[in-house]
Amino acid sequence: MESEVFDDSLERPIVFFDGVCNLCNASVLFFLDRNQKENLMFASLQSSIAEKILGKKTEWNDSPYSVLFLEKGILYQKSTAIIKICAHLTFPWNLFSLFRWIPNSIRDFVYDWVAGNRYRWFGKLDACRTPHPNLKSRFLED
Repeated sequence: MESEVFDDSLERPIVFFDGVCNLCNASVLFFLDRNQKENLMFASLQSSIAEKILGKKTEWNDSPYSVLFLEKGILYQKSTAIIKICAHLTFPWNLFSLFRWIPNSIRDFVYDWVAGNRYRWFGKLDACRTPHPNLKSRFLED
């Protein structure tokens, strides 16, 4: 699923994640470890930089989306965002991009189920984590 076109002048793809979600934070660390090209950037959906880039169109708090992915001016959400992110990872994780052949309705059903239960299963932080100093350059900040 794609959203409207955003500013495509951003040079690197951006992963927007729920900064208080333990599953989302673990996923970001997973992506960082497997993105050898170091081309992925990250921003918490709760940050002012996310609001600046995405605008007020994306109300993360009222949304089931825990991950959004902006690449070449197109915002991807739900399972499509995960598939697009995985295409930037090392082997064998980049093979998850093959899931794009599964119908979107099936992929998003599973995604919504996990996203809807993520706080219950994995917990929630009181505030967004601060990135480790070694990784700070990969995070867009306010």
